[in-house]
Amino acid sequence: MAQQHAEPWHTEQWFTSLWNFLPEVTSDFAFPKSVQIHDITLRDGEQQAGVVLNADDKVRIAEALADAGVHRIEAGLPAVSAADEEAVRRIAALGLPAEIYAFCRCTTGDVRLAADCGVKSVVMEVPASGHLIEKAYGWSKEKALDLTIEATAYAHELGLKVVFFPIDATRSPMVELMDDLSRVAREGHADAIVLVDTMGVISPHAVGFFARSTRERLGIPLEAHFHQDFGLGVANTVIAATQGVEALHTTVAGIGERSGNTPMEETVMALLTMYGIDMGIKTEKFYELSRLVLGLTGVVQAPNKPVIGDALFHIESGIPTAWLRKLGEANMLEVFPYRPGLVGQPAPVTLVGKGNGLDSIAFGLERLGIKWSDTEELRVILAEVKAASLEKKRLLNDEELAVIARRTLANTAS
Repeated sequence: MAQQHAEPWHTEQWFTSLWNFLPEVTSDFAFPKSVQIHDITLRDGEQQAGVVLNADDKVRIAEALADAGVHRIEAGLPAVSAADEEAVRRIAALGLPAEIYAFCRCTTGDVRLAADCGVKSVVMEVPASGHLIEKAYGWSKEKALDLTIEATAYAHELGLKVVFFPIDATRSPMVELMDDLSRVAREGHADAIVLVDTMGVISPHAVGFFARSTRERLGIPLEAHFHQDFGLGVANTVIAATQGVEALHTTVAGIGERSGNTPMEETVMALLTMYGIDMGIKTEKFYELSRLVLGLTGVVQAPNKPVIGDALFHIESGIPTAWLRKLGEANMLEVFPYRPGLVGQPAPVTLVGKGNGLDSIAFGLERLGIKWSDTEELRVILAEVKAASLEKKRLLNDEELAVIARRTLANTAS
């Protein structure tokens, strides 16, 4: 019988490192009272090149997100197109348990349209870095600030919750950025401010400084929006949460522009299993939800992608197969960091190929109901399997294993 565990790093569902919970590690953490997921699949996720979602697609995804317990859903930017406006209106009218947001540029027209769509909350963007304002928009910094102040104040007048989204914040000088954000909060309105790393260029070590500096200077709720250009979106988002950031901007499967946004599944699982932060998300919905989004978007991802990859619980190597065969389902956490069912994945599968060991062959023959006499027979079958896999440059299927095994066993019997 499997041993019962109750430590935060070792439960019946996962087994991570006890080091994560040592006081020497956690003493500087400043988690907020609650951490929420702000999903941006329907807006930033759709900005991945080649992705096109119609209103029906977006409604299906929004319903699935809400069913998984996602707290907030950014339904889109209504001003982009009539189809986007339709999607925001329909999602806002669904009465989902999630809080529905619209994305807006800092213009009163965008704000009016968002309010007319029926949302109660808006994320409002404007470029923050002086070089982007000047070179990409042809504006002065003062014009950007004036537009922001006017539009955020107007949104507040309409009774909307305002989340201010300063584009490219991490490539702005810190003092200048803090001064600008303070002015927006003082002269316009901001219920929350997003730590925005548009180009994915901030390091994990700098994120903590960014979060602490902004929190100390402004004293209002913070949110985090990071990208995967250097593969650091999850790490940066998690570190932001440890420093008091309350809402984490993520997409299903990490889809989004360039190399994508912070993936929700990896972020939620990291916080749950390595930090003890349970956000109430139904992690068992992750695989199903990702299949829906990837199917509707046509995005193809690596089969070993963390949490949701199709081949994540496939085993070819001999040593892990030997572990799994010996330990069984009850002690599966000696082989994997979490049980596949925790994220909605099917049970582990052992495969036949060049990387096999003796236990791999034994597992395969047991599955096929083929009997063997001794280890030497397994060794001969293993050698044949390795040679065939190498020649074909792929895994072998059960039918091919059966042919090799029966031929080998017949030869040894004669």
